[in-house]
Amino acid sequence: MPTERLSVVVTRRLPEAVETRMTELFDVELRPSDKKMTRDELAQALQRADVLVPTITDTIDAPLLAQAGERLKLIANYGAGVDHIDVATARQRGILVSNTPGVMTEDTADMTLALILAVARRIPEGLSEMQAGDWVGWSPTAHLGGRVGGRRLGILGMGRIGQAVARRARAFGMQVHYHNRKRLRPEIEEELEATYWDSLDQMVSRVDVLSINCPHTPSTFHLMNARRLKLMKPSAVLVNTSRGEVIDENALTRMLRAGEIAGAGLDVFEHGHEINPRLRELSNVVLLPHMGSATVEGRAEMGEKVIINIKTFDDGHRPPDLVVPSMT
Repeated sequence: MPTERLSVVVTRRLPEAVETRMTELFDVELRPSDKKMTRDELAQALQRADVLVPTITDTIDAPLLAQAGERLKLIANYGAGVDHIDVATARQRGILVSNTPGVMTEDTADMTLALILAVARRIPEGLSEMQAGDWVGWSPTAHLGGRVGGRRLGILGMGRIGQAVARRARAFGMQVHYHNRKRLRPEIEEELEATYWDSLDQMVSRVDVLSINCPHTPSTFHLMNARRLKLMKPSAVLVNTSRGEVIDENALTRMLRAGEIAGAGLDVFEHGHEINPRLRELSNVVLLPHMGSATVEGRAEMGEKVIINIKTFDDGHRPPDLVVPSMT
């Protein structure tokens, strides 16, 4: 007699190949449109599913988890970051949480370097001029940006993505510096030719480009606050492809407007898609719509990891990408 298939609810549209494979393996409820679920819709999904597949746009907190049905046993997140999920409360209620680490590393590192180059070489300004038909020809003093080779790059957060950024930066001739919760092993430092700074303040005050590559946790919220931002050189550039909450966005906006920081490249924002309107007005800022991991290959690999986590759980084993609640 065939066994009953797991009931899986997916909160957003996923790549077609991922949805097709899920349908073959499980009893899947797919999202008909790519509009994110309301809080009430999420609550209903938690009540009827064995497995929920959310994304970063779904806030699954303790009050919402309190409404979960008895059958919910796994939240298989489509994405590496899980700061939108109350993992500790989920585990207390007997609900496992998995994620998709590693697959976005190279894509996000590529985007980090793209933003560094875009800001330093003023690429969006040139593109805007060309699209408006305002270019009147080459000039020795027009569109002058800065050379990235030889500049000091400070990396805040030297995990997988931070290290991938360091490798790319070395290829561009940048000097790599980093601050991390734990110092890297000597052989990794040597491979990356990276200099460790125990003091974030000291590193921030000395680098020409600062790349944010740490996760959002209670301890990293506004890690780059107004005081620390003021330590940066007026000629420095800040790039963030990690989490918007790590930076005090209002303080950053004020400093960019005042010329106290030369420029910024941002792919993430403190309040999701609600961006400070004053930030959008600035010519020394490059803003992207959270597209650091947006490659066909990366999104497909994320889906494969979600499926593996669900299938392994369905087979009675621990999901390979199980998230352990933070003890902090």
